[in-house]
Formats: sequence, C-alpha cells, structure tokens
Amino acid sequence: MTDRIFEAQNKAISLLKEKGLDSGAVRFVLEHVTQKSHAALLSDQREQLTEEQQSTFWNKIDELLDGKPVQYVLGTESFYGRQFIVNENVLIPRPETEELIYGALERSRTLFANKTLTMADIGTGSGAIAITFKKEWAEAIVTATDISKEALAVAKRNAEQLGAEITFKEGNMTDPIKNTTWDVILSNPPYIACVEAESMSETVLAFEPHGALFADEDGLFFYRKLAENLPTLMNKPALIGLEIGHQQGPAVHKLFTDAFPNAKVETVKDINGKNRLLFCEINE
Repeated sequence: MTDRIFEAQNKAISLLKEKGLDSGAVRFVLEHVTQKSHAALLSDQREQLTEEQQSTFWNKIDELLDGKPVQYVLGTESFYGRQFIVNENVLIPRPETEELIYGALERSRTLFANKTLTMADIGTGSGAIAITFKKEWAEAIVTATDISKEALAVAKRNAEQLGAEITFKEGNMTDPIKNTTWDVILSNPPYIACVEAESMSETVLAFEPHGALFADEDGLFFYRKLAENLPTLMNKPALIGLEIGHQQGPAVHKLFTDAFPNAKVETVKDINGKNRLLFCEINE
C-alpha cells in the first residue's frame, strides 16, 4: 500500500532535516507530483499517493538528499511571475535579477517613452532577462547571447514556451552584437572571485555551472571587458544595466564612470539593502 500524502511528507521532511537540508522543498515536490495547489494539498493530506506518484516523489527526494537544488529537481523556477525551464546548464534565476529588470524597465520608460527600442542581454543563461524584458516591453527588438550552446538551448525552449520573439546568438561577451548599436544592454555576468568558492554553499558549487558564477581579477574581469567594449556599441540615449556583487559597487562604478564620463552612473541597493545593481544612463 502506498503512503498517504502526510505520511510521505513527514518521512521526507525528517530525512532532509537529518542531513541539514532544506525540508521546505518537500512541499514543492508534492505539489509537482500530485499536480495539486498548496491549498488542495493541505485539504487532501489523508489522500493516498498512486504508485506512480510515490515512485516519482521518492526519486525526487533522493535528488534533494544528494543536495541538488529543488529548482533543478523539478526543472522549473518562477521568475517575474512566469515559469522558466532550468537545468544544470544554466544558473537558477534569482530575485536580485528581477530587480535588475524592474529598474531597467523603469528607466527605459523615462529615456525612451514607448519607442521600439533595441535591447541585448549578454550571457543570457536561461533567457530570464531577455524574455522578461520582451514580455514586459512588447515593442522591443531583443537579442540574447551566450557562450554556452547548452544554455542557449534552454533559453530557446523558454522563449518558445513563453511566446517571446528573441534572436539568440552564440559567442563570447560582446562579440555576437558588435556590428550593431543598442538602446539597452543588460547583463548578469559571472562576478564571484575564484577565491570565494571555499566559502560558498556546497549545493551551488556542486550543481550550478561554474562558468556562469566565477570570474578572474577578483570577479571584475567581465565588468572590465564590458566597460572597454560597450562605449562603441551604445546609441544616444542608451541604458546599461548590470547585476554586481554586493562588494563590487565602487570598483564597477569607477569602471563605468571612466568609460562613460558624461553618463549618469549609479549603484542601486537591492531589497536586502546591498549594492547589487549598476545602471549607466547615456544621454550625450
């Protein structure tokens, strides 16, 4: 006989707690396996799982017990109110990146009104930035780049699933977009210094793609490259928006004030009060 929902839930929570892992993920696995809402799951606690549901549930709990993030276990993550496909070829989209898009849209409305603007997302990963910008600004002509074929495959699936018309280009940094000028360029590049790896979560290190996490030169390598290459790629007016490490604000701010001496460059705090965003508004 199979377990009732509450029995499976309690067993899984106990096992995860024993290993010091996040037991809150059990709820999401149960919702996924049973296709029930959180409210329905609460009201149907005594309902028995089918054999197929029980098998799938424990396979996924085994993955959680190995330390795999629940987003990779389920293959999806919510971002800006939409569900994105994720796997181990792409970073899991995070709330800070939602703030990057919100800030970029807000500034773009001031700079461009409702014009048909051109936008590029450098290092798109799952496509979360490019797709969300396109869904929120339907008239935008959006291009997304990544050096990873595997990441681009995920981004293309997300664009198709979410009905976003995006041009995808494979290549390093600004290389795929260098023959055009742009109104908006956004990027969440790798920015963690390699020496910081030892203090990071084992789950992140074991499962998320290191090429999308770590950067040389104390994590500033990609910001230096962007500051070098973007001045010839921007229209006037134009907007650059970047996610940054919370201790990198002064260094990245200087890179972009040097690169764009007449621009308005600002570092912006995230919801947790940490400097996590940089915006560069170019008007002349």
